[in-house]
Amino acid sequence: MFVLARAITYATLFVGFLLVFLPARILDAFGLRAPADMGLSQYAGVLLAAAGGGLALSCILTFVVIGKGTPAPFDPPRRLVVSGPYRWVRNPMYLGAGGALFGAALFYGALPLAAYAALFLIAMHLFVLGYEEPTLRETFGADYETYCRRVGRWYPRHLS
Repeated sequence: MFVLARAITYATLFVGFLLVFLPARILDAFGLRAPADMGLSQYAGVLLAAAGGGLALSCILTFVVIGKGTPAPFDPPRRLVVSGPYRWVRNPMYLGAGGALFGAALFYGALPLAAYAALFLIAMHLFVLGYEEPTLRETFGADYETYCRRVGRWYPRHLS
């Protein structure tokens, strides 16, 4: 139960800052407001944001239940997580967060927010290469190497 409380706390801080606070500042800085009417791009944006947010949430729960840890680098899962969304790609949480950001950009018709989403994904890619993957190799060794050969970093190699 304590791991769930930690995961909720860390996820709230991460989501709150990177996916709510900063995007709101970007929208405000550019004077962007929600459109008066819902059109196709707004509906598509809501669907993409909801799917991305749902994917990220399922990743957090998978970390708690399977990995016995949290998404925070300073409180990581104790077990290698290779099930749930991690069965298809190694970084679904970042893809979900990026999808939520791009969905918001589509909803608002906000190019600056789309640029932020792209920068977010680039930063996550660099974080994965520079910190996350080396740490996972050191922590989980051969099990992580096997997982990397079987599952793609950002896109599925095969669906099984």
